[in-house]
Parts: sequence; structure tokens; C-alpha cells
Amino acid sequence: MGAGRSLPALFLGILLAGPAGAAAVVDGNYGDKEGCLYSETGESSGSDIFFLLNREGVTTAVSYCAFKGDGRKVGGATVVSAECHEEGSTEATPYEMTLTPDHGGYTVGFADGTRWGPLMRCKK
Repeated sequence: MGAGRSLPALFLGILLAGPAGAAAVVDGNYGDKEGCLYSETGESSGSDIFFLLNREGVTTAVSYCAFKGDGRKVGGATVVSAECHEEGSTEATPYEMTLTPDHGGYTVGFADGTRWGPLMRCKK
């Protein structure tokens, strides 16, 4: 199986580690089309880009960010700490993310201005 077809076992282990209190605001699975497909099947379609947000963290085609600790409300958004692992790396990089409600979904924001979303609720 090609490197783009599935996430490393490390990411799966982190994903299954259990929910963190930080993202209690996230009440389901939210993503783009490819991210929601990953949510349903546990398999990547091979897309170079996908996003999936759930109570545990954010999964992309090349990284996984696990929420850590408790989030804090800032206006209508929730700021959460996360540890992100890039595909092929065992090192974790700390980030602070802002989860902002956005037209029935969420936008994930980073301090450098990067935005992912809006990520809409995945259909069951």
C-alpha cells in the first residue's frame, strides 16, 4: 500500500487513545468530503488533502493533532492545546488551535493565520 493510502500506525494509536476534555465542544465528526469518508471507513482515499475534526483531535492527509488538556472559551470560540505529529515523524510539535463555530461546522485556526475549514458535520 502506498504511503498516501493510509496513516502510519502511530497516528492510529494516538487516534484511539480516547477523548480529551479540550474538545468537548465538538459533538461529532466534522470534515471535508474526503475527511468524512475517512471517518466512515478508517481508510484514506489517497487524496493529498483531507481534514477530519472530532473530540480527540484533527486528522489530515499528512498529520494528526491530538487535543491536550482543557480548552478555554474566547468569545464564541474554544482555544485548545494540541500535539501534532507529521507523517513519518515521531516528534510531536505543540500548537494552540482555535475551534470557531462556522455555519453549522467549525473552522480550525492557528496563531500563524492558517485556517482549515469550514469543516461541516459528517453525515452518518
